[in-house]
Amino acid sequence: MPAAPPRRILVVNAGSSSLKLRVLDAADAVVGSRDLPGVSPGAGALEASVGDAIRELGVVEAVGHRIVHGGTTFEEPVLVDERVIDRLDALTDLAPLHQPASLAALRWTMAALPGVPEVACFDTAFHATLPPAARTYALPAAWRERWPIRRFGFHGLSHAYAARRSAQLIGSPLESLRIVTCHLGAGASLAAVMHGRSVDTTMGFTPLAGLVMATRSGDVDPGLVLWLQQHAGLDAAAIAEGLEHEAGLMGLSGSADMRAVLERAEGGDAASELALAVYLHRLRAAIAAMAAAMGGLDALAFTGGVGEHAAAIRAGAVDGLGFLGLAIDAERDVRTTEDREIGLAASPVRILVVASREDLEIARQVRSVLVGSAAGLGGSAAG
Repeated sequence: MPAAPPRRILVVNAGSSSLKLRVLDAADAVVGSRDLPGVSPGAGALEASVGDAIRELGVVEAVGHRIVHGGTTFEEPVLVDERVIDRLDALTDLAPLHQPASLAALRWTMAALPGVPEVACFDTAFHATLPPAARTYALPAAWRERWPIRRFGFHGLSHAYAARRSAQLIGSPLESLRIVTCHLGAGASLAAVMHGRSVDTTMGFTPLAGLVMATRSGDVDPGLVLWLQQHAGLDAAAIAEGLEHEAGLMGLSGSADMRAVLERAEGGDAASELALAVYLHRLRAAIAAMAAAMGGLDALAFTGGVGEHAAAIRAGAVDGLGFLGLAIDAERDVRTTEDREIGLAASPVRILVVASREDLEIARQVRSVLVGSAAGLGGSAAG
């Protein structure tokens, strides 16, 4: 184990649509990157491409992996060994769309970089601090005792970074703030971050819960799912396919791309207007709920592809939430700097746009695991 923070860290973010490799130096500057096709069944040829890419990126002293699900087993980042891999594999049923890709990338980098320490960083870990009232489902006791059924929450690496970066932009200690972080992308979730800890979030046992997303439904009445099985004749596979891949913006408007939905809605397309209205209705309600979980609000942060680039979504989300002290300054909102404040100067609640940098959060966690000291925790969140 290194005596000092690793100087070059390879950050691996594996998904079904892309596999992103980033090398960060000791100052958190990106000094190398490769984007490869996503990990999917039959992607065996990708392993050789990963090995080639790693060799092209040069020497690294540690590797950090984004792992979507840590279950109740992993509530903090962990140094990877074969025992950890076996335990991660056992969690695949909890995230069948995400976990296999992460595990495949993990095995490939271990083969390409023998002897280099690898750290698993979990999207669920940030939400391990949810209080019992927020994480517990009102289900039969026998179910909860037999299975690990609870609200896990996801996008934790993004929420953790967005909250930390927001505190930097505001110039106040994270431990003094109540922040709602809005990770809005193809997948979307909110987190209530109180004094640096997640105390509520919109995703649940799976990443299907909560907000309307690109192709995912978000929250639906569980009785509806039962009705579809018992009366409409749909089996579990058909329902899963519909809720995961054919719902959300796609199901309402025919497009999963928020840019297309906004453009069509502006042109008067009724389906896109409805999709946008439903999306914003859920988003506004959830922001208010997150603020209620903290007894108030000091800052609202937007991150993720939609959160960073869709001014109309930010404005629509804040519209109607003036009672929380939220008001957007349209002139500030059109500035092109990545990280910025967009709220009215007189507003009691700060509103920010924060570029999503899960790679920086992963690098920070890698240092914390391998060094376990103040040096390891000191990586600049600003990059």
